[in-house]
Amino acid sequence: MSVASTDAKRRVKLYALNENRQWDDKGTGHVTSCYHEPLDGMSLLVRNESDGSLLLESKIQLDTLYQKQQGTLIVWTESDNYELALSFQEQDGCNEIWEKICQVQGRDPAFDHDQDEEQEEVKVNLVDCELEKLDEILEQINAFSQTTRKKDVLSNEYIENNYIGKLLEIFKQADETQDLPTLHKLYEIFKQLFLFDRPQLLEVMLGDQYLIDIIGVLEYEPPPAKHHKHREFLRDGATFKEVIPFSNQKLVDKIHQTYRVQYLQSSILPSPSIIDDNVYASLTNILFFNKVEIVSMIQEDGEFLQDLFNQISSKETSTERRRELVLFLREYCIFSQTIHQKQRDGFFKTLASLKILSAVEAALASNDQVAMSAAIDIFAYLVEYNPNMTREHVVQQSEGLIESPINGAHILKLVIDNITTDQDPELGIATQLACIVKLILDPEMQDISVGKEAFLEPSEISYGL
Repeated sequence: MSVASTDAKRRVKLYALNENRQWDDKGTGHVTSCYHEPLDGMSLLVRNESDGSLLLESKIQLDTLYQKQQGTLIVWTESDNYELALSFQEQDGCNEIWEKICQVQGRDPAFDHDQDEEQEEVKVNLVDCELEKLDEILEQINAFSQTTRKKDVLSNEYIENNYIGKLLEIFKQADETQDLPTLHKLYEIFKQLFLFDRPQLLEVMLGDQYLIDIIGVLEYEPPPAKHHKHREFLRDGATFKEVIPFSNQKLVDKIHQTYRVQYLQSSILPSPSIIDDNVYASLTNILFFNKVEIVSMIQEDGEFLQDLFNQISSKETSTERRRELVLFLREYCIFSQTIHQKQRDGFFKTLASLKILSAVEAALASNDQVAMSAAIDIFAYLVEYNPNMTREHVVQQSEGLIESPINGAHILKLVIDNITTDQDPELGIATQLACIVKLILDPEMQDISVGKEAFLEPSEISYGL
């Protein structure tokens, strides 16, 4: 194996859960599992890929619960309730480190479990997956819900025997005939499987193959609950439209899964006061890492982003088409808020190099209120997190280095024009735009590298005040 492939396999991002239950990116590096003398034991070490400094040195503890999730994540909690996660670039690397952890803890890598008090071997004889035996299936699930080890054993048996698929075949027949007693039993079965909170089982249940049918099962909560048509909403009320076709099918699948899991968490599953908080935490983690992956995959597709910005800026683009494109861009910016500051710096550099502000100008100059409102949200986000990018754009415009896409309007002139023409300055867009202008003009917040003097000196641009 080449050095390059080994490095890629061990390349990870280190995350830590902050006080707001959000994952902070602590850096990117390469992980090893070895004896570490300062900690007097086998440890996980992550060295920064840029300077070789230690990002993580964590002794593998016998009583620590490590979990492998989604094939490329290892998550655990340190002794002081400090939750950590390693996100691997390649699944093989994740499997390799996972085996090392299990070897130290003396357990089977095939099972993701903690050290249960009971040491006897857990065996399971699956109940035949038949309509007449749904009560027995639910009883078996409840019997195996007592310990993590038992849940792992049953979960792995379900995966190996395609048990989820077999249960969903029963559901499809019952759904077609509206066999409500059967549908209510299936609801209880799948609710308990979610409560298992086993990463390997959640990965199967939330996959593209089964998720829509499982959402269908969860429509049939027993009385007195009302029947909700979640599948109908997802099919007809929440259609996914590619404003510009993606060339990466994995990206499309990830977007579909993310939206459905988000809908499942917020609109279908019981509230956190009823269902286990750990289930919500697991779904939140899945959504977080999905969004990070989506942002990264789109960012890496420079051709897609360039086409997006060019179409927004083009005078040939229709009002309706520009609205669709700008709304997509706003959604993308919202997703990007999940990434850490270090990643965000690279994200903004990519957007700046592709001239996102020229696209924002075109939308601000539009007579379409929907597109303009979305553009203001995008502009506020860009200025809040990287005001120097806007200042540099303004300086380059004043020096004639950047042409405005529509009507020759400079971005600050467009902003000020919208402030002065707002019919309801207190409740309308004027207040939001005034805050944006304040951030841009604040001399104390300006980076010398951008050229503070060049930005503040009078120019020939007329702002119509």
